[in-house]
Amino acid sequence: MSIRIGILGYGNLGRGVECAVKQNADMELAAVFTRRSPQELSILTKTAAVCSVNEIMEWKDKIDVLILCGGSATDLPEQSPKMASAFHIVDSFDTHAKIPEHFANVDAAAKEGGKTAIISIGWDPGMFSLSRMYANAILPDGKDYTFWGKGVSQGHSDAIRRIKGVKNAKQYTIPVEEALEAVRNGENPELTVRQKHIRECFVVLEDEEDAARVEEEIKTMPNYFADYDTIVHFISEEELLREHSGIPHGGFVLRSGKTGWDNENNHLIEYSLKLDSNPEFTSNVIVAYARAAYRLAAQGATGCKTAFDIPPAYLSAKSGEELRAELL
Repeated sequence: MSIRIGILGYGNLGRGVECAVKQNADMELAAVFTRRSPQELSILTKTAAVCSVNEIMEWKDKIDVLILCGGSATDLPEQSPKMASAFHIVDSFDTHAKIPEHFANVDAAAKEGGKTAIISIGWDPGMFSLSRMYANAILPDGKDYTFWGKGVSQGHSDAIRRIKGVKNAKQYTIPVEEALEAVRNGENPELTVRQKHIRECFVVLEDEEDAARVEEEIKTMPNYFADYDTIVHFISEEELLREHSGIPHGGFVLRSGKTGWDNENNHLIEYSLKLDSNPEFTSNVIVAYARAAYRLAAQGATGCKTAFDIPPAYLSAKSGEELRAELL
């Protein structure tokens, strides 16, 4: 029997989940739920229904796992607890500082509804979180470093687009190579945010806008650019669409640590990702955890989980015998 997947929200992430479901033989897409008019939404899976979000509760017995593809700023804090009371869910909530609060809200709702919920799934939080945890457990005497990029930061790009006079923009987060190499060399540097990453911006202006004013607003924007060395390029919309239409990303998680009675031996653990499409890779991670949610639910588990709580074997379509023979 296939795991019946529902998708709530059909932006970049929702489309990525649809493609990921196609690659997993033990899953099928049952329905996509949208705040738009369903008649106006065209999806790739011809056998799946397209429904208004207002109809979602009618699908409680027709969906095994509901994947929430909304944004972390306003959508998921409201949607995840609401949906976790009625469905087994997976979300990609990625506001790190607010994860404990989000976990508590979803946990209460899922337990009340007798459902399984898995939150904050993707590559950071998600795969990078696991790498940090494993590395900390293996090298307790050590230091963590996380570098993001080179890749498009969708949140920072959106912040630039909200500046008066900006027609379009893309912002890339780029690790500072010297800082990354210092970590790899075992120097254990103390690094500020400015020393770890560069922000590079490609901006299309509205006609006759003041480039100097826009550049100053970008470089002094608190919480986004003020603490970083920021490079701003003004380009045409044609060049932006031609050269910067993709959504690549990636990064590195490193832990430098010591072992031995007198800490005489040095070690470095490094996990890295290089992604052509940030949302599509994130979607594939989410779909693997949807399988885990389905398995946990079948065992009667309720409440909220994170990547830390899921046995690795629950992510795989392979049997235990296959995993031991092929991957162990």
